[in-house]
Amino acid sequence: MIVNRTSIIIPTYNYGRFVAEAIESALRQTLPPLEVIVVDDGSTDDTWNVVLSFGDRVRYIRQDNAGVCAARNRGVAESKGELIAFLDADDIWEPEALERQVARFAEDPEIGLVHCGIRKFDTRTGETLTMHVDGLEGWVATELLLWERPVIVGPGGGIVVRREAFDDVGGFDPLLKVGEDWDFCYRLAKKYKVGFVPAVLINYRSHAAAAHLNVTEMERGMGLFYQKAFDTDDASVLALKRRAMGNFHRVLAGSYYHAGNYRESLKHTALSLWNRPAAIRYFLDFPLRRFRSLDHRHGGAGG
Repeated sequence: MIVNRTSIIIPTYNYGRFVAEAIESALRQTLPPLEVIVVDDGSTDDTWNVVLSFGDRVRYIRQDNAGVCAARNRGVAESKGELIAFLDADDIWEPEALERQVARFAEDPEIGLVHCGIRKFDTRTGETLTMHVDGLEGWVATELLLWERPVIVGPGGGIVVRREAFDDVGGFDPLLKVGEDWDFCYRLAKKYKVGFVPAVLINYRSHAAAAHLNVTEMERGMGLFYQKAFDTDDASVLALKRRAMGNFHRVLAGSYYHAGNYRESLKHTALSLWNRPAAIRYFLDFPLRRFRSLDHRHGGAGG
């Protein structure tokens, strides 16, 4: 039965300080997994010692550094489960995460991937920064392409995938360092339905080493994603290109602005407007949104 055939894959690189909590959260699931596999992507810290302290409850695989995509793919290749659950080494699952996500596959045989709500927290204080339970389900490839609203929440450590679907789309693309989750989910969502559990089942750690904080790498990775996505003869996909690229450059404009790179922010603002003139409303309202954000952060007018 599917409920007893789930492999958990934890890729890690120099996260010896975090990986024990991730492993513990995988082992304390209310639905015990078939196996927990940690793929060490060439760590130079004490990761190996931390993982080996769990004994035969965890399978440890070490490889030369090749990136998170290669590590995830290696873990899947070495696993036995009918379902594959991905957990990043710096994230922490709630005890019922696996049980609730696996249950969705039994409800709809067309589902190839299930995701869940996440809580983002500050590593230093443990304080909750944001919570997201606004993901989508069903046939969501178009929504992923357009990047206009949350679609698949926390795709790195918050998804469970049918092995058949993983193999069908060819796994993760090792050429991507940022955006690899998005690319994988989009390719899968084009062929399979997506399921969603609208509850916080994963705790996502916010810290300086997180890959998504590198805006330049995000631009490169997501740029490759869009290049691949629009390398098609599908007229229905090509019809969305300018709208999608307008949204992509809008996100980059905001990200570069918050990173203090105003030159790149202005460049991507112009590209966003060229692709999607309707985005002018977003940019005209930006100063007001910025003021509201600062005002809220400092306690309002009376703070």
